[in-house]
Amino acid sequence: MAKDWDGVAAAIRTRMAEIDMTQADLASRAGVALMTVRELQQNLQPRRRNPRTLAAVSEALGWPGDQIARILEGQSVTDVDQDDPVLAELDAVKADLTAIYRRLDAIERRLGTGDEPS
Repeated sequence: MAKDWDGVAAAIRTRMAEIDMTQADLASRAGVALMTVRELQQNLQPRRRNPRTLAAVSEALGWPGDQIARILEGQSVTDVDQDDPVLAELDAVKADLTAIYRRLDAIERRLGTGDEPS
């Protein structure tokens, strides 16, 4: 079976954006060369990689150690954050803040206290 290096690259890019991580951050946390991260993230050199390297990059991204290997093999992977209670709480806080913002905006419009000078 062909290896899904494009899938690995896309998953790494998506995860790095989700957790606001740079290539340098990932390389440092995984203990790998920056070039290795670039090659994986951009699928520049699709070739056999040391399983320890893939595991280190997975774990540095906050994934289980076998996540990249599973993506590479075309296996379905679950969202590792789906049951995180902290993220669920943050979503609730975000919803509350959005509701507060909308209420304040409506009050300002009613009072005519927008950005206009007095």
